[in-house]
Amino acid sequence: MSDEVSLPCFVLSAPSGAGKTTLAHAVQQRIGSLSQTVSWTTRPPRPGEVDGVDYTFVSREAFEAHKDAGGFLESAVVHGFLYGTPTSEVERILATGSAPLMVIDVQGAAAVCARLEYPVTIFVLPPSRQVLEQRLCGREGADPASDETLRRRLSVAVEEIAQFVLYDYVVINDDFDQAVRELEAIFIAETCKQPQRRPFANEILDSFR
Repeated sequence: MSDEVSLPCFVLSAPSGAGKTTLAHAVQQRIGSLSQTVSWTTRPPRPGEVDGVDYTFVSREAFEAHKDAGGFLESAVVHGFLYGTPTSEVERILATGSAPLMVIDVQGAAAVCARLEYPVTIFVLPPSRQVLEQRLCGREGADPASDETLRRRLSVAVEEIAQFVLYDYVVINDDFDQAVRELEAIFIAETCKQPQRRPFANEILDSFR
């Protein structure tokens, strides 16, 4: 048996407004060996977002050129904007000995799972349609007067939520602190699996010989 470990790559998905980005930031503060990939996007920054931290904001031309060069692990069109996870981001994080966390939509998650050896997938659900609608209306940068935008996002949410059956884990973001604890438990459990601990366990076993 090889002692080489393939670190798990975590994939976190949810419909827009379910709180996946906020949850991801909170759980990273608890787990130092977890690092979120920085996706590229063609959408404009929302208030408070920082280029290179929340996303790398690029033009459509730059995005498409990078995609044509094979630079994305996955890419998708979401609400009319392009999003993608650069392969270099995953490689960078793995090289530091940390586990990558990709916060991506269901399209991107499907592409990632087809390419990665050890993806761990987590779907975040809102507690109800009513709560999701309230969160979308209250989001910074949202246009509360745009009924059409809200209807479109809720329609997409229905399609995305139906994909939860394809994920390894499901977290319901009703109580935020509880949702963070559940995510933390998933990350810890996955890194404690036998394949992940095999090199350390073999060292301990050797010490008894």
